[in-house]
Formats: sequence, structure tokens, C-alpha cells
Amino acid sequence: MSIQETMDDFLEMLKEQTKECPHLMELFTTCYTNTLDTTVKRMENNTTHVITGDIPAMWLRDSAAQLRPYIFLAKENEEVRELIAGLVRRQFFCICIDEYANAFNDSPSGACWEKDDPNQNPWVWERKFEVDSLCYPIQLAYLLWKNTGCTTQFNEDFQSGVQKILEVFRTEQHHEEKSSYRFCRHNGYYRDTLSRDGKGALVKSGTGLIWSGFRPSDDACTYGYLIPSNMFAVTVLGYLEKIERKIYGNGEIAEAAKALKEEVHTAIETIGKTFTEEFGMVYAYETDGFGMYNLMDDANVPSLLAMNYLGYPSDKEVEANTRRLLLSEANPFYFKGAKAAGIGSPHTPSNYIWHIAMAVQGLTTGDREEKRRILENMAATTGGKGVMHEGFCCEDDTRYTREWFSWANAMYAELFLNYLGYTLDK
Repeated sequence: MSIQETMDDFLEMLKEQTKECPHLMELFTTCYTNTLDTTVKRMENNTTHVITGDIPAMWLRDSAAQLRPYIFLAKENEEVRELIAGLVRRQFFCICIDEYANAFNDSPSGACWEKDDPNQNPWVWERKFEVDSLCYPIQLAYLLWKNTGCTTQFNEDFQSGVQKILEVFRTEQHHEEKSSYRFCRHNGYYRDTLSRDGKGALVKSGTGLIWSGFRPSDDACTYGYLIPSNMFAVTVLGYLEKIERKIYGNGEIAEAAKALKEEVHTAIETIGKTFTEEFGMVYAYETDGFGMYNLMDDANVPSLLAMNYLGYPSDKEVEANTRRLLLSEANPFYFKGAKAAGIGSPHTPSNYIWHIAMAVQGLTTGDREEKRRILENMAATTGGKGVMHEGFCCEDDTRYTREWFSWANAMYAELFLNYLGYTLDK
């Protein structure tokens, strides 16, 4: 059966389940088919290149999130399985080129967002080091295997890339002393570069946390220990341990992943939390290890709001306290207006809410009616375009950023499926 036939059958089945909300189903159909129709390119080397939307490059993070909802189709269709496996293979091919880069070209064209380094690798679109960029490919590889049994993503590049990832994580636990990574972008916005000649704000080494230069928004971290990304690392290191034992039979890498996972988890639960008068003990968004904390959340995933979605083994009381903080005006990037209330980002203008954050709010609640309310609100804030955007003004959804943003479309699709009871085995 072709991808189109499998897609048509799936959509027809969903229509039968959603007769009471055809407008939500119509938006789902647009969002769900958009990524496959517009962003996916099959390469001659049996890999899959996925652009982020209106930018012609592949982000390791975005591309994994964009194809994740198609794992449901992959259960029924081998071609879809290979499409996703091909993305994993390409992601690890890219990681083997440069483990510190976040976005790549489809060829060694030299195209880039900015020529930050005169010797920049021509495959690299941008070289912002973000911990989550190395987590997403492992997550996608694991979820594809766990839910469909597919193993073609586990090739030599996967193993080489995994060793690079573990090495980077270990190095960046001691960023001050051991890391040679630097990032300087000249004549730009301050969130687009790192202080101290590209080294970033000072952090305390040896805490067990992994340093990240940038957030998943591609904005520079205020404090170098980004807690949501470390939470994500805990989860994927657990996935990696299982992959190495079951697929490769490599006890050495499995034990290394397990030990690092436990180290990072202990560090988060020890120094990644702080006490607040209003909410009690909460998880911080960032810390420097010296006692400075940044209490906020950003719409991009990984976020604190997404910790349960990511599978982080949190302290449930602290998680609940943190959620209350994040969905209140104590979070400086929580906005309320005539059109919606939700989390935005310093990456976009003040009072702009992100559809991604709205989807995460829905995916992390156990209340089915809240999921439905959020889906309705997302559908009502497309600015008349019938697709999801990056951020939109909470007072006027016709004011938005990024007309074409595939990750946001994927997140609406994922929440819609979750509302209907579709979940992935983890």
C-alpha cells in the first residue's frame, strides 16, 4: 500500500471518530499532510532531509518533532517507516560531520544563516550548540523502534554519532575547563551570540549538569545549565541504554549511558530546583551552579512545561508546583489576551503566544476537556490561514510570526491524536 493510500485510510478512520468536531478534523488534515507534502526530501543515499518550513535547512530538533506524529502511520506502512528511519540516518550522518551544530544543509553548499566562522563546514547551516539537538535524534530512533519494530535506523553512523554525543555531554559537564566550543556572531542581536568571546556566561563545573550554549529557541542561555534540556538528556540516555543492550549488545556504551543518566538526574534534583514563597519548591529553567536561577519557561520544546511529555522522572509535587508557576503571570513569558492565554518566548515579541506551547499544555494535562478547549483555541487563532504559526499576538491572531512553521503543525496534529486516545509507547 502506498503512503497516500495509508494516509487516506487513516484520515477516513479519524473522520468517523470526530463527527462532532469536523472543523478540528479539517485543520488536522491540513497540518498532518502539510509536512509530508512540503518539507520532506528523499536523498539518493537512502536518507531523508526535512526542512523546517520557511527556512531551507534541516534542524536536528525540528525535523525529529516534525516526523514524530507519522510513527502512527509507520505502524501500518513500511515506506513511512523507512522515511522516518531515513531521517534518523541523516541526522546521525550530520552529527558525525559536526556534533556541535544544530542545523544542516542538504548538500555541502556552504549556505548558512550567518558566516560565523570563516572555516565553517559547508554542510553546516548553523553551529549553535544545544543539548536538545543531540537528544531528539536518539528519541526518534527509539520511538520508531519501540512502536514499529523498525531497526534500519541503527547503522554505523548511529554508533559513531552516539559516541560523539556521549563525549560531548561529558565534556560539557566541565565546560569551563575542558570545552573548546566557542560561538561568536558579530553585529547581531545579543541573544544570537555568546558572551566572554564565545564561551558563554560563567558556570560552575562538575555539578553533573550538561552545559548548553543555546536554548531550543536558538537564543543564548542566560545561565548555561538549561534544566529542561538536561531533563530531556536523562530520558534519552535511558533510551540509549536500552538500544545499546537490545540492538547492539554493547554493554560498555549502555553502562556509560546509564551512569551519565543517573548523574544528570541527581544533579537536576539537587541543584535544578529552588524554593519560591508563592509556589513552594519548583524546577528552574536555568541555573549557573553557583546559586543563580532563572524562573521562566520558553515555548520551545524541551521546556519545563513539557517535562512529563518528554518522559522525565520528576518529583511530582515539584512538577505540579512548577506547572502552576509556568501557567501564571509569575512566568514572564506567560501572556493573556482577548484571543488566548499561554506561553510565549523571548524569541518573539511580547504578548505573542506560541501554538507549540499550547499543544504542550494540552499534551501534559490529564483533563480531556482541557485538551479539547486548547484544540479549539488553537483552531481559532490561525489568523485566517488555517495552519499553525510560530507566535501570534494574544490580542489579535492576524499578527503572527512565521506563516509556514512545520513543527507547530506537527504539534497540533499530535495533540489532536492524543485527544482521540492515540499515544506512543515509550
